[in-house]
Amino acid sequence: MTDGAVDSTASDFSLGEVRVSMTPQERFDEYLQSKGKRTTSQRRALVDHVFARHDHFDAEELIDQLNRKARGGERVSRATVYRALDELVEAGLLRKMTLGSRAVYEPDYGYPQHDHLHCTQCDGLIEFRSDELLALREAVAREHGFRVTGHRLTISGLCKGCAAKRHRRPSPLDLV
Repeated sequence: MTDGAVDSTASDFSLGEVRVSMTPQERFDEYLQSKGKRTTSQRRALVDHVFARHDHFDAEELIDQLNRKARGGERVSRATVYRALDELVEAGLLRKMTLGSRAVYEPDYGYPQHDHLHCTQCDGLIEFRSDELLALREAVAREHGFRVTGHRLTISGLCKGCAAKRHRRPSPLDLV
């Protein structure tokens, strides 16, 4: 899967940074305490792994990565991963997106509002942030007396690499 922020010389679509008062681990511990649950070593390993880098992943990829990392140590169960992913979404630490029939997650805590380009051929995701899109969102909300709490936008199509593999001249219909 392809990840990354889009850089443009004409506009800056990079994500930037958001400062947070607690680490993801501290925030998750607080959430679990509020629900009367305890922090286990498996949950701790999962949170550390997910927040070590900003990647998009599905549950099966995460299970595979965690169990490869364990190398004879404590393996994480499939049920624990699925349960923990739901808890992390509910705690506001992960964002869940549905791409076709597949659920994909990304860290949400400490990351600014952003949107995605989704390649329907290779399933790659490209992140971008657009001030113009945010301004349009605010203008439309203002026009309707609507209070915005957030938005999600995923634009589907073909990435540059997959489009180049098509071996045909672009058609005017590609612009529709």
